[in-house]
Amino acid sequence: MATDSPGTEVDFANLSGPVLVLGGAGYIGSHTVRALERLGIPVVVLDNFSTGHPEAVNVPLVEASLADRETLARTFDEWEPRAVMHFAARCYVGESVEDPSIYYRENVIHAWNLLEAMREAGCQELIFSSTCATYGNPVALPITEENPQVPVNPYGRTKLHMEHMMEDYAQAYGLRFAALRYFNAAGASQEGDLGEDHSPETHLIPLLMQVALGQRDEIAIFGGDYPTPDGTCIRDYVHVEDLADAHLRALSRLQAGVHTLACNLGTGLGYSVREVIEAVRRITRHPIPERMTGRRAGDPPELVSGGSRALEHLGWRPARSALEKILSDAWRFHEAHPKGYSR
Repeated sequence: MATDSPGTEVDFANLSGPVLVLGGAGYIGSHTVRALERLGIPVVVLDNFSTGHPEAVNVPLVEASLADRETLARTFDEWEPRAVMHFAARCYVGESVEDPSIYYRENVIHAWNLLEAMREAGCQELIFSSTCATYGNPVALPITEENPQVPVNPYGRTKLHMEHMMEDYAQAYGLRFAALRYFNAAGASQEGDLGEDHSPETHLIPLLMQVALGQRDEIAIFGGDYPTPDGTCIRDYVHVEDLADAHLRALSRLQAGVHTLACNLGTGLGYSVREVIEAVRRITRHPIPERMTGRRAGDPPELVSGGSRALEHLGWRPARSALEKILSDAWRFHEAHPKGYSR
């Protein structure tokens, strides 16, 4: 049993499954699957491998999309999951601005398919991978859970739609849910065998690792004229293994009788793009050429987590999210897997 906050006890020994992990072959999903496995909790993954990698998981796999309602219903019938963790969504701000149709289809319509499948199967525990993008441009920093949710891009809007759907299903049908609003997921497993492998890659830290490996000539900085100390965007980076731990804690709380929960997952510390670049230069001992370009649509100047709900309700503190640890773990993975999981 872990006790990290007065009045908040998290008893991993009492967690029960099976747990259906949607998008469990993806970046955050695969780390969470491993965390569940280590506790001996039965897990099944449903993934269409559009962005995930079968090599990243070692549990039963169902290859399907949430668009496939027949396979989704059959999966619930066959595996009878007690709980669902939902990572299967599109997550790129720029892409959502350029092609919002994809985001409304996959993040909203497909999410409704899931809620209906859960309702029909009598499965009532759902952990949802939400995002700080639901807040939009914050009214104050750091961003607490009391900040108005006014997203400024389709990615954030579609995630907020899912939060609203879960609230309505909780009220009408007894769904119990946790909405975990991530800040910037980063890092890799301590063993160096799980990490970020996207195609195309758009996230800053893996892009920097590719520059260090000589796979890219330079890193593009999207905007140097933001109202921040060095003119570049500031983000709050949280280690992917800390995120996985938060999911287990949220599941424990639901299984202990909590009905609804929404909280931020971040460190409360922000680093600018330039600060991250300098840190990567130190850790990899490689030059990182840079090129300034225009702002990217939909990017707020600064996103840093605040609030205490994760500590108060989950007993969660980020344990591995110091920037140097995040970058060292990411570098270990990318050095060992310069071509990703296809190596």
